[in-house]
Amino acid sequence: MAVVRVLLWHVHGSWTTAFVQGGHEYLVPVLPGRPADGRGRARTWDWPASVHELTPDGLRRAFDEGGVDAVLLQRPHEARLLRAWTGRRAGHDVPAVYLEHDAPGGPAAATRHPMADADVVAGGRVPVVHVTGFNALMWDTGRARTVVIDHGVPDPGPRWTGERAHVAAVVNEPVRRWRAAGTDVLLHVASRVPAEVYGMGTEHLAEHLGTRGPTAAATAGRLYDLPQAALHDRLAGARAYLHPYRWTSLGLALLEAMALGLPVLALPVTEAYAAVPPSAGVLSTDPDELAAVARRWLADPAEAAAYGKAAREHVLTRYPLDVFLDRWTTLLDQEVSAWARA
Repeated sequence: MAVVRVLLWHVHGSWTTAFVQGGHEYLVPVLPGRPADGRGRARTWDWPASVHELTPDGLRRAFDEGGVDAVLLQRPHEARLLRAWTGRRAGHDVPAVYLEHDAPGGPAAATRHPMADADVVAGGRVPVVHVTGFNALMWDTGRARTVVIDHGVPDPGPRWTGERAHVAAVVNEPVRRWRAAGTDVLLHVASRVPAEVYGMGTEHLAEHLGTRGPTAAATAGRLYDLPQAALHDRLAGARAYLHPYRWTSLGLALLEAMALGLPVLALPVTEAYAAVPPSAGVLSTDPDELAAVARRWLADPAEAAAYGKAAREHVLTRYPLDVFLDRWTTLLDQEVSAWARA
């Protein structure tokens, strides 16, 4: 396997953690203060030594010395950053792939992808990679060449203990993303069973929980923003996992919880049907049913354990890390080879 030197921005920590296990060399931009366009190496995930931080000047030197083989774009403006920092144009001067993490928003079935009309994308020189088949179906990418590479999940080990009779959820920015994140569904369940909530911005939930009765109010004392390793350790002690999202790409937090061995409660939307088979949990459009199943599992740890065991087996079979890495290696090799022949 040829080692590919890939430039990518640190955008999505969990996805990147899986991607950088692939045996290549990974260059991530870093800027003073580590803002969104220059976060550098992760500080809350475990990344290998093959991930190197480079400033914009360092990136330009790397390109000038032939030290970059391909660029992985994840946001439309990254092509502009690439040109401003290095003088190179994605898809013109260097092989490039555009990775889309999200399902479209707004009028979903008619939403035009921001890269659909870019000349090198519409011309087929830069493929758009989707992380789920649902996302590929819903985005209008015009004449762009599209590829689906499902998530791969690093195995955290079978850590579930279920010692706490709580339902856990991981939701970033639950107040700002209220409807899409299903925060109202989360509050509904939390008003009926003990819950704990993890993620960025969860502290803003406290005032909403206080209006939902004593059970929900108690959840206000169980709001956490933890790094991934600590999050996994903490989640493993919860009895079950709630995935309340109405509209999302397939959340890696859901797959990671399943890999830990947690049984799942979720809405039957987007890609949930593929991620959560009947043996691994319960999908329902009725929040009352989700709460009722949660109460049953809190009262019956053995049943919860059986669902959780099936959840872990399914996610490691359906989203294996080695297949994910092999598919990305194949795509990168194809793009670099095609570029060399052109």
